Amino acid sequence: MTTSGKVIVIGGGAVGLCAAHSLRSEGIETVLLDRGDRVDGCSVHNAGLIVPSHFVPLAAPGVMKQGLRWMLDPESPFYVKPRLDPALVSWIWRFHRSSTREHVDRSMRLLRDLGQAGLEGFTDLQQLEGMDFGLIRKGLLMLFRTEGGQASCVEEAELAQGIGVEAEVLKPGELQKLEPNISFSATGGVYFPGDAHLSPSLFFEQMNRLVQREGALIDHSTEVLGFVQSGGHITGVRTSSGLHEGDSFVVAGGAWSSTLLRGLDLTLPLQAGKGYSVTLDHPSRKPAIPLILTESRVAVTPFPESIRLAGTMELAGNDLSINRRRVNAILMAASRYLPDIELPPLEETRPWAGLRPCSPDGLPYIGRFDAFQNLIAATGHAMLGITMAPITGKLVADLVTGRSITLNIQLLAPDRFNRG
Repeated sequence: MTTSGKVIVIGGGAVGLCAAHSLRSEGIETVLLDRGDRVDGCSVHNAGLIVPSHFVPLAAPGVMKQGLRWMLDPESPFYVKPRLDPALVSWIWRFHRSSTREHVDRSMRLLRDLGQAGLEGFTDLQQLEGMDFGLIRKGLLMLFRTEGGQASCVEEAELAQGIGVEAEVLKPGELQKLEPNISFSATGGVYFPGDAHLSPSLFFEQMNRLVQREGALIDHSTEVLGFVQSGGHITGVRTSSGLHEGDSFVVAGGAWSSTLLRGLDLTLPLQAGKGYSVTLDHPSRKPAIPLILTESRVAVTPFPESIRLAGTMELAGNDLSINRRRVNAILMAASRYLPDIELPPLEETRPWAGLRPCSPDGLPYIGRFDAFQNLIAATGHAMLGITMAPITGKLVADLVTGRSITLNIQLLAPDRFNRG
């Protein structure tokens, strides 16, 4: 379906901004509407990792078993807050059903391609006038301390090599040769040289300026309250500032996307996966390469004047409250792997919490809805929202213009859990 005219993008995070940029690059009139709290959202305070190496979906064999061991421990990498919620029960069941080797085999090349296209998109954006968001291509180093962590990392490295993603298994001495700036308490690691990282706050700030300079209308103080429909088409959105009419509509509202769609009787299975980050300013020592602390599921990202520690997955609904025990678990993980880093006491940190939109099969939702062909989903990226933001934006523009899409995005259909 080819659509012209005005496009309304709902959501002002990285995905929404990249969609607006790609649409304006096609000369399409674009309006971006946002709730106004995005400055505190995932697009600013995340780890800033761009990871084509993350091609294994969240729903994979063994994840459910490990999750069951963790899910009631408030200091574990994965925690489910006990609550009576039919949507959560349904999501967990679908996650279980998706956690198969067949699903991984179907998904990993698509996730690889989306990640690589995302990195290429960032490279193109960095070359535009006024755009310098600290893109650094030094790769990613995954550290392990246990036999289980080693087995998991080595298996992932073998899968990567099997689909053409460069990966190198390293012994402790090789770790120090690669990263001499800091000592590791680890038995080995896996290096993915094709990954990169950036400054999320700079990217968010500069993308806002770019999209406005390109002629998009951005309103960061408008909440979308519902849709107006007629004859199987969306004709407008009702907002806190009035009615916005358009020809196509893009739902890029992150963890709130499924709530936005309820008024249309559309079910988009999503759970908000709360993650935390702590930024340590002016550390005396820091790594030059981003790290993943495998057993603790903690990311460590170096920025010019700081280090960011980020991690955990907490299914607690759309709740942004800070669980200090989970923040402390992140700090303790860093101290175990990185003895050189001086960590402040928990009470002196300023932790942040954000909600990542997680689908039950670990794949994003990108595509048109069956019931409303002028309504496009661009959400559900979980921890890969930054990585996939540029390619998601391009796919949105391709869908709006009717351009042929080379990637097979059928696996990403927003109605995939409602069919058959």
